[in-house]
Amino acid sequence: MKALLFRIAATVTLGLSALALSPAHAATFDTLDPVQPSDTPGKVEVLEFFSYSCPHCARIEPLLETWTATLPDNVVFKGVPVAFNAGMQDLQKLFYALEAIDRMDLHAAAFKAIHEERKQIFSADDIIDWVAAHGVDRDTFADVFNSFGVQAKIRRADELTKSYRIDGTPSLAIAGRYVTSPSHTGSYQGAVDEADRLLKEVLAGS
Repeated sequence: MKALLFRIAATVTLGLSALALSPAHAATFDTLDPVQPSDTPGKVEVLEFFSYSCPHCARIEPLLETWTATLPDNVVFKGVPVAFNAGMQDLQKLFYALEAIDRMDLHAAAFKAIHEERKQIFSADDIIDWVAAHGVDRDTFADVFNSFGVQAKIRRADELTKSYRIDGTPSLAIAGRYVTSPSHTGSYQGAVDEADRLLKEVLAGS
């Protein structure tokens, strides 16, 4: 029953995220008011609000990898895993646990596992099994996965999702001032290009 509930939650998430490319916005970005503060002093933050269960996030990921490799030293790019319901929280934990053990090489692999290989890695046990299959000690990862530090980061991610008024994924936030997404621009590359344009505008004025 528990596994079924996770599958249902993931299916609902996939269905909702499939709306992300519908042209719902007249503008190519939203302006945040008030401006959100940076969690990284001295750096301009670019945040990607995403979920591993979101197919559009999987598709934009290679484009973001290419773009973020070109960002200047005074810009920091951060992933913010989103949970629109309780069934998505273990996927948030996956991201922060991978970050904590310095295995972000498995970030793209998680998208591939879910969306190409159709692996059901939505519950804690299935996630831990999958990570262990990639050479990570199971007990070590489980401890990190369930740690206070990961829980604290999830709380912050939830706060950011609320303060940035994120209602769909993927969404890109620039310097705490602007939010754009494929639903704003009509395409994945369009969202990346718009984020790049907004970032350059911010950097030119700083």
